[in-house]
Amino acid sequence: MTDPTAAPDTTYASYPSLVNRTVLITGGADGIGAGIVEQFVAQGSKVAFIDIQADKGNALVERLSADAAHVPLFFEVDLLDIPATQAAIASASEQLGGITVLVNNAASDDRHTWQEMTPEYWDERLNVNLRHYFFAIQSVAPGMIEAQNGSIVNIGSSSYMMQEDFFPGYAIAKSGVEGITRTLARTFGPDNVRVNTVLPGWVATDRQLTKWWSPEGEEGTLHDQAIKRRIYAAEFAQMVLFLAADDGGACTAQDFLVDGGRR
Repeated sequence: MTDPTAAPDTTYASYPSLVNRTVLITGGADGIGAGIVEQFVAQGSKVAFIDIQADKGNALVERLSADAAHVPLFFEVDLLDIPATQAAIASASEQLGGITVLVNNAASDDRHTWQEMTPEYWDERLNVNLRHYFFAIQSVAPGMIEAQNGSIVNIGSSSYMMQEDFFPGYAIAKSGVEGITRTLARTFGPDNVRVNTVLPGWVATDRQLTKWWSPEGEEGTLHDQAIKRRIYAAEFAQMVLFLAADDGGACTAQDFLVDGGRR
């Protein structure tokens, strides 16, 4: 049976500068994050990833280990716990020899309405989708500054640009990712540390296809896209790889949409 989340057979670019480059990815156990982990491992990078989903994280490590130049490291951590997150990042940095690429990816796009929003759920949505981005950066930035080299890639969302209103807490939090990118790109630029945002449109992951997919929804998405097909995690990851590699060395404070021309 064809895997509905697998991109068509394609030969992607290889980046010599990503060989042995040290990379940390949050939310890397499944979905877009797992696609990013897999693509960095295929480049020969030294990869660590953080996720709360132990079964999926360990399964991904097992699946990638056989062909990996460097077996990825998995840390089971709840990113809501900032001290535990920063401790995991410190451990990954020690084991890998310093982190030179950070991909802030972890998020949750659970549906909800503005009417049912409570102060507690508001805080939870911002904590899940925004807060840990900043504190992960706080953890890796000193090492990048010392090395005078680094790339931080924040995964945003086109949802607020599209004025999608079925998850206001998520969309509002994701709009804040732009603020982190723009502000800290200026802060870290003199030390040759770059900060960019990559924004997905609708990407065909297990979560999306299991929880939110409908024939009508996909028909509407493809109608809005210039490219009339699904977008896949592996091809979304290619923009992240470019920004992490030396090839993207002149890019900072920018937003890169990977949405099939939907917006």
